[in-house]
Amino acid sequence: MNSGAQSFTQAPFSGSYALADCQFLLKPIQLDPTPVDLKERMIQDATRHYSEMLAPESLPPPAYLELFCTLTDTHAERLGRDCLSLATHIANTRVAPITVVSLARAGTPIGALLTRALTTHLGVAARHYSISIIRDRGIDTNALRYLLRRADRPAAGVVFVDGWTAKGVITAELKAAVAQWNRTEPEQLDDRLYVVSDIGGVADVAASYDDYAIPSGILNATVSGLVSRSVLNHQIGADDFHGCVLYEAFAAADRSTWFLDRIAATFDGVQAQEIRVDEREARACQTRDWLHDCMAHHGIVDQNLVKPGVAEATRVLLRRVPEQLLLRHRDDPDVRHLIALAESRGVPIGIEARMPFRAAALIHSHRGATGAGPVRSNEP
Repeated sequence: MNSGAQSFTQAPFSGSYALADCQFLLKPIQLDPTPVDLKERMIQDATRHYSEMLAPESLPPPAYLELFCTLTDTHAERLGRDCLSLATHIANTRVAPITVVSLARAGTPIGALLTRALTTHLGVAARHYSISIIRDRGIDTNALRYLLRRADRPAAGVVFVDGWTAKGVITAELKAAVAQWNRTEPEQLDDRLYVVSDIGGVADVAASYDDYAIPSGILNATVSGLVSRSVLNHQIGADDFHGCVLYEAFAAADRSTWFLDRIAATFDGVQAQEIRVDEREARACQTRDWLHDCMAHHGIVDQNLVKPGVAEATRVLLRRVPEQLLLRHRDDPDVRHLIALAESRGVPIGIEARMPFRAAALIHSHRGATGAGPVRSNEP
């Protein structure tokens, strides 16, 4: 990637969002989906990086969409309070104008909600861009250059945002990428990551450490501006933003703006809470201990095949090859959608009542048990 003067070949687009809610710094491309089983095999064999492929994406069935709407209604005030708490913390500790930089695409709806809270509720000048970060390949530096130089956003106001954190893979990727940027570029960036829920104790600033079902985490494109997960393959040139696919055919079922409106409507009725960090270390220890015990119990040699938390388990069931779904309590309303997904795919469900999360998922290793040697899964 170039570090000096640069001719940007793309402009921001908003997907199905209003421009005031989100601007994607991504390059729309055409990409045929890769069947899930084949994608999983190539990821684990390290013959293809996960960012080069997309699994097929389809519209959720009506019953699943109803679960999403119910979950949104259930957690609207809680998520509204968490977003308002994060926005208030940002307004009080960072320099305006704020540039919310969400990590596409799990962070995209949260970035849009934070921007609404900042601008319409707190009266703070803010703009939201959603950009790509990819495990082992870093952040999209062309996107950073665009917002800092073409959009002229002050570096001091750049705030990195994601929806949730679990084991800290993307947190570590962000910090390494920002450190590299700060070594080579004149604009110095703050590497802190702001999230709604930090179940692994790995984020810098979190509104909650509870593993609750953030509703936007249970859908794909139809709650994320009709945009796919980001792509980095041969179609992406040296001056391009990382890529994405636009699912315009899903427009009739899109819930992206509906979701923002539903959560933002709670801002006037909730009170921002002080951001706490006293639970972070305990949460980190719980996650490390559970991960160690889980891998030993199930004979897993690669921690990337273990996905703790409701949101990560959902992603596994939607786009990976799951081996097993683990639940703390089967009658928990926050895991109804997971049970529906698991039953639809014939995935076994186990109960671990002492698990420090509501749910976790184990990814199937196509090489079999531990005796087959380490398996490398390069998708976070």
